Amino acid sequence: MTTSFLNIPFLFLQEVGIKELLLIALVILLLFGGKKIPELMRGLGSGIREFKDAKDEPTKKSPAADKE
Repeated sequence: MTTSFLNIPFLFLQEVGIKELLLIALVILLLFGGKKIPELMRGLGSGIREFKDAKDEPTKKSPAADKE
């Protein structure tokens, strides 16, 4: 069974199609407005970047750890 991006199975839903994705996008647009969405995406991107950096940090030596 192949699963495409537009038919993602969830536990409580059989399949999410293009109509459902458009409805979700419309609700997000109505809740946050067009000007807030880029800010939210930037915040999400920086959060993911910080998570990746923190995940890789134990393998790297930080300058603060050398001073202690």
